Amino acid sequence: MKKDKDLNPELENESNDAPISNEEQVASEEIKTEETPEDKFNELNDRFLRLYAEFDNFRKRSNKEKIDLIVSANASLLKELLPIMDDFDRAILNNETATEIDSVKEGFNLIHNKFKSIVESKGVKLMEAKNQTFDSEFHEAIANIPVEEKAMKGKVIDDVEKGYLLNDKVLRFAKVVVGQ
Repeated sequence: MKKDKDLNPELENESNDAPISNEEQVASEEIKTEETPEDKFNELNDRFLRLYAEFDNFRKRSNKEKIDLIVSANASLLKELLPIMDDFDRAILNNETATEIDSVKEGFNLIHNKFKSIVESKGVKLMEAKNQTFDSEFHEAIANIPVEEKAMKGKVIDDVEKGYLLNDKVLRFAKVVVGQ
């Protein structure tokens, strides 16, 4: 047995030492876990730096995602408009040799309707301006003309350039002539 103790000194200490009481064990743990103010400061500073770095990475990632979203949103709209460009190219080629004007008119009306349906599917609506009361929130007055009817005063007589709404917000103001 002496040989075992020589090889492993912990066995010797265990047999010779009295068992450690719970109070002594708790006291030794308190000494080990007791932190100095510097340790606490370093720990809090480290947590702060990690949190700051994490927030900075979040901010950069959010900005990159926002830019990617804007770019990809435009790409999907443009992709849907490409068939209309193809239709216009075919119409131009056919118009060079066309002899019947009605077929040309019908072709352009079909292309216009296709374009209009794509734009409307994206939330764009035509703003009704003619015979409406002038509203500076929706209309841009480019001219005032005198009118004989009292009912037409302050109302839109003609729209020079149509206005459009995108999801009920003004995309382009209607340029109108107002009766006075």
